[in-house]
Amino acid sequence: MARKQSAGTLLHRDGPGGLEVLIVHASGNYNRRAPWSIPKGLPDEGESREAAARRETEEETGVIAGDLVPLGFIDYTKSRKRIFAFGGAAPEGAEPTCASWEVDRAEFVPVEAARDKLHPDQRPFVDRLVRHLSGLAIASPTDAGSDPDVEAD
Repeated sequence: MARKQSAGTLLHRDGPGGLEVLIVHASGNYNRRAPWSIPKGLPDEGESREAAARRETEEETGVIAGDLVPLGFIDYTKSRKRIFAFGGAAPEGAEPTCASWEVDRAEFVPVEAARDKLHPDQRPFVDRLVRHLSGLAIASPTDAGSDPDVEAD
């Protein structure tokens, strides 16, 4: 059985206090104290990871992603679900909304606040994005962004 996987984006912009990233909070009483996440979801059958990431970002936040770069993947410690991320600049003037029942908040937050709010297993995506924006290579094996042996469930 193939490992479950999700794909999402980490969009950024220059905010009043510096670099900000777009993150979401899942809706529902059971998620009240849950950590935030990058906008993400399961790829549809035959859909590429990047296409799924774009679709999920628009569905959850109303923001349409432009050019994206792969930020690799992480594996959730508990569920072992694999999350692929793609980073890119948010469109000029983008204002996220809760465009889906799946999220109760969609916001651009400063990078440091994002590190505090995000699910701990997703925090490396912020570091990878910052490295990319600084012109540094994304170096670890899980930063490669593809794993041809993994299929969507």
